[in-house]
Amino acid sequence: MTNLIKRLPKAELHLHIEGSLEPELMFTLAKKNNINIPYKNIEDIRNAYNFTNLQSFLDIYYAGANVLITKEDFYDLTWEYILKCVEDNVIHTEIFFDPQTHTQRGISFETVITGIKEALNDAKEKYGITSCIIMCFLRHLSQEDAIKTLEESLDFKDDIIAVGLDSSELGNPPSKFEEVFKKAKEEGFKLVAHAGEEADVSYIYEALDLLDIQRIDHGVQSIKSDELMKRLKDEQIPLTVCPNSNIELKVFENYKEHNIKELLDYGLNVTVNSDDPAYFKGYINQNFINLCENLPLSKEDIITLVKNSFKSSFIDENLKKEYLAKVDKAI
Repeated sequence: MTNLIKRLPKAELHLHIEGSLEPELMFTLAKKNNINIPYKNIEDIRNAYNFTNLQSFLDIYYAGANVLITKEDFYDLTWEYILKCVEDNVIHTEIFFDPQTHTQRGISFETVITGIKEALNDAKEKYGITSCIIMCFLRHLSQEDAIKTLEESLDFKDDIIAVGLDSSELGNPPSKFEEVFKKAKEEGFKLVAHAGEEADVSYIYEALDLLDIQRIDHGVQSIKSDELMKRLKDEQIPLTVCPNSNIELKVFENYKEHNIKELLDYGLNVTVNSDDPAYFKGYINQNFINLCENLPLSKEDIITLVKNSFKSSFIDENLKKEYLAKVDKAI
């Protein structure tokens, strides 16, 4: 199974670029930019990556992001992730970024998006990797702040395919952001949102019915509602599931408890992704390998999960067909 996983070309649809900041790069950038971080060495940083829930992770995630200052920093961050894509045979990636994490620190929107975009352009030229950028609103901040961020993004509209919603889920339901998602839709952005990671199924319903999203990021709590499961199956709404993340943040106690096999067997449109791989002990192949080592996934299950990732992506139909043919060739 490991050989099959490595051999198959993949798409990744749920990846926070700030969450791919490896300790080595964090340390290098902290020194370069003269930013104080509360760690003496790389081992200290790794030891801090023991989380009890989503919030305990986010505290470290935002602290880590402080070392990102220049366009080159965002380029280097993105390029390091691209090299992992090459290693894991990811041929298409849809990257989240959190502009508010940076603009709140006085880093311009342009600095952030330009660094990311230049790295993705080079990835296409050097490795043939295609990509899309998704701008996420931080749900622990106000809708007014999200609207301001949306307005800032309009100068870079051609570089951003979709808007999303991430950060602290509990207590920040999708309904809090109904207006900004309506505005984003009017501007022509595709819509996704984190829902049903830690919070209950009402968050998934709100994301679907109030925000009108096209993909659910996470969505593992959907199994708690028969009605929702049926709807997700009938409408084939993609779920971008992140197994390592779910284990590290204690959504499930261990891999054997993870429900991805049940979701898949029910007929849901499930994909596998790495979320914040630098923090959650592994990029996309490691997520697949961990699943296979702990759950009764068949070869057909792995192929379905991989094909779902291309079918659920925001690329055009011709490119989807081309990529799906590559999957068939690699089986």
